[in-house]
Order: sequence, then C-alpha cells, then structure tokens
Amino acid sequence: METKSTQDPLFRTARQNRIFQDVVDQIQDAIIDGRLQTGDKLPAERELKEVLKTSRSTLREALRVLEHKGLIEIKLGVGGGAIVKSVSAEQVTESLGLLIRSQKVSLNHLAEFREGVEGDVTAIAAQRARRTDIRRLQKLLAEAERCAQGESTSVSGFLQADKALHLALARISRNPVYISVLKTVHENIRRYFDRYLAMDAAEMKENLEDLRRIVEAVEHNDPGEARGLAQAHVRRFNQYMKKRERKKTPTAQHTG
Repeated sequence: METKSTQDPLFRTARQNRIFQDVVDQIQDAIIDGRLQTGDKLPAERELKEVLKTSRSTLREALRVLEHKGLIEIKLGVGGGAIVKSVSAEQVTESLGLLIRSQKVSLNHLAEFREGVEGDVTAIAAQRARRTDIRRLQKLLAEAERCAQGESTSVSGFLQADKALHLALARISRNPVYISVLKTVHENIRRYFDRYLAMDAAEMKENLEDLRRIVEAVEHNDPGEARGLAQAHVRRFNQYMKKRERKKTPTAQHTG
C-alpha cells in the first residue's frame, strides 16, 4: 500500500509502555486526519506488526477496537483485510446516546445542556426558516393539538409530535452538528420522561402553548423571542420532573 506522503511514514514503532492504546491511537489518528481515507486498506498484518513492533494478539485486539468504533471494517478471505470506513454522525454521537440511556446524566445536567443548545437552535431557526419550514412546523403543531385536545388525549402521540417539532427546528438550522446531537438527545430522553414526566392534561396544555408560541416566534423571524421561549420551556418541564424525582427518591431512615 502506498502512503499518502512520500516523506513521513504512516506509522511508527508503538510506545512500549502503552503499546495497545498507542496502536489504536496511531491508526485512529491516521483515519481522522485524512492520511487514511474511506475505502483505503490498512497495510497487511505482517507489515503492521513489523512497523509498530507489536505482537499479533495486540494488533488484532487493537483492530477489533477500531472496528467496534466504526472506523474500519475487517473483511475475511481473499482480498480481505482492514478497510477504512467513513466517519458518520451516528458514530460521533453514539457515546452521548449511551450516556443518556444509562441515566448517568442527571436531570439538571440534561436540562442545562438542552436549555443552552435548544435555545441557540430555535434562535437560528427563527433566522433561517423558509416558507416550507414554517408549513412543516405548523403541520407538526396541528398534530400535537390533535393529540392534546381530542376526545381521548394521547400522551405517547403528543410526545412524538413534540419530539418531531424539536428535531424539525434543528433541521431548519442547517447545521449538521446541532441536527446530530439533538437527534441523539431526543431519541434517548424518553426514558426520563417515562419515569419523571406525568404529562397530565394541564401539563400537556402548557406544553402545547409553549410549542405554539415557539412556532409563532420562528414564523415572525424573532430569534430573541424564540430563544427565550425555548429556554423557558426546557427549564419549566425540568422543574416538573425534578419534583417527581424527589418524590421517587426514598428518604434516609435513621436506625438504632
């Protein structure tokens, strides 16, 4: 395999005091900084062992780690080997999704993050929204209204419409970082809602009013109003969930 540069070698002898991690880091860095690109095949195992000065077992374990990260694909058989994969937004946000699903993030941490990011996203949406975007928001708002005001209210349907509207605002930003991160947050935050958000008729009505005012601010191209409304929306519902979290947490019992 030809390297991307005729001057510098692609890899060097791995540091022996941290050889496994150094092998992973070197290959990962070569992919991330573009010296190895999508579709490139890594040097053969024998060549990598010689250049990195590592054992076959260490090298294979490092390659398995890189495959798990989604950076390479290991193909077997004739013409096989370790092939570089493209880095996708899904891979970048995988760790965030795991963190949220494991509920290792507190309600306050999640609210603080969402308040800042969703405030920014909604303000940007108010600046960049096109007529087709506004129609999409209004359609989602109408769906939320049907779920909240029908003869039999649907909490699940309402939360789905709420999620779709938040993600639509992210897409209006046309910023792939916001889109990817908020998609990950909203796909995993339902665990918190199921546990701490009652979403009774009063809360659903309040949530619906928030969404209506946010859509109006975006439609009127008012980023300041849009930001404030989105932040207040996140803050208020976090307070509701915190109250229920405290009720669910058992109080300490004194013994003796």
